[in-house]
Amino acid sequence: MGRLAAASLVGTAIEFFDFFVYGTAAALVLGPLFFPTFSPLAGTLAAFGTFAIGFLSRPLGSVLFGHVGDRYGRRPVLFASLLLTGCATVAVGCVPTYETIGITAPVLLLVLRFLQGLGLGGEWGGAVLLTAEHAPENRRGLWSSFPQIGPSIGFLLANGVMLALSAGLSDAEFRSWGWRVPFWAAGVLAAVGLLLRSSLAETPQFEKLSAAGQTAGAPLAEVARDHWRLVLLTAGALAVGYATFYAVSTWALAYGTERLGVSSTVMLTCVMAAVAIKGAVTPFVAILGDRWGRRPLCLVGCAASALWMFPMVALLHTARPFLMFLGFLGALLAFITMFAVVAAYLPELYEPHVRCTGAAVGYNLAGVLGGALTPIVATTLSDGGSGPPWGVAAYLTVVALVSLGCFALLPETLPAKVKAEAGHRAEPEPASA
Repeated sequence: MGRLAAASLVGTAIEFFDFFVYGTAAALVLGPLFFPTFSPLAGTLAAFGTFAIGFLSRPLGSVLFGHVGDRYGRRPVLFASLLLTGCATVAVGCVPTYETIGITAPVLLLVLRFLQGLGLGGEWGGAVLLTAEHAPENRRGLWSSFPQIGPSIGFLLANGVMLALSAGLSDAEFRSWGWRVPFWAAGVLAAVGLLLRSSLAETPQFEKLSAAGQTAGAPLAEVARDHWRLVLLTAGALAVGYATFYAVSTWALAYGTERLGVSSTVMLTCVMAAVAIKGAVTPFVAILGDRWGRRPLCLVGCAASALWMFPMVALLHTARPFLMFLGFLGALLAFITMFAVVAAYLPELYEPHVRCTGAAVGYNLAGVLGGALTPIVATTLSDGGSGPPWGVAAYLTVVALVSLGCFALLPETLPAKVKAEAGHRAEPEPASA
């Protein structure tokens, strides 16, 4: 399990490095380089528009790779998705700017971002099922949480490289070629990931389904016919996680640098410190999910998100590094209270023969609802006015309340015997006579 968890963690870290480095570049440099004829606000919105395309293509990737995963195995998904995302990311680093090739530049950016999202849409389902279907029942939450640590590592790598480059280069050098370096590095990381995944075995559950001839012939059709309500509920439930994370990691970065006049180095440091703590606590939260259940933690995380959005925006608006960090940290701890357990929760909600498609489609539709729209909506709501952008806080609070309602309608999936055993282990031993 350690080897499998490490391989899934490294793979998701690499894929999310690819995905996040684009978001950071969109917040910092893509607007003026690829949309120079726009106003600063319109340029940022246009850059975030290309960012959103990656989320719109993720459900399509989950359908495509989910079909492969449910039909031919989880293992092929891990290779194809990583290869596609890696190649698309390297290509982004090679696209000439608007000044060189005109309108073709942003068009190429859109196409490559679409391919990035397509690959990432397949990655999550394959990586999560690799661990979830190998893990023992009473530790499924813990082992499944390792792919969920990958996004934190990918974010830290992406932003760490961006931070080093922006701090070590002049502004002209960074805008000329420095921002491209992380995209080129993605090729090396993808090669490492493919090498690590080359020795992985297929999951026991899929081998059992395949041997019995019970694999789904048309997984998407079955999910749409028999599990459409579940897909919509899981998408709505997880939307707040995406909205929170991208409000912190993308919108706040642009707002802090453009509106508050905080240096990009300070903003990146505040966000990265909060993300590092989030990643470190992920397995510990997952252990709680193995003991108390998946749904209770998700409800707590949603409620905490709804209560924290206004304080987070107020702390951000102070432009004081430590206070901004506290605002980001509170939001991300609420986020991980949910997302540490969803890697076990979603696969358990779906039947094994359509699990790769169902879980991945629900997860990635949530990305469209929460991740694709949030930077655009938040940027629009925060335009104008000198006070804190309360409209952003209200928007995020509403998303959290909608997600809370969706989680309330979902069932618990932790097996009763596992919960009973966990409760029994927690009881103190009776005192000897």
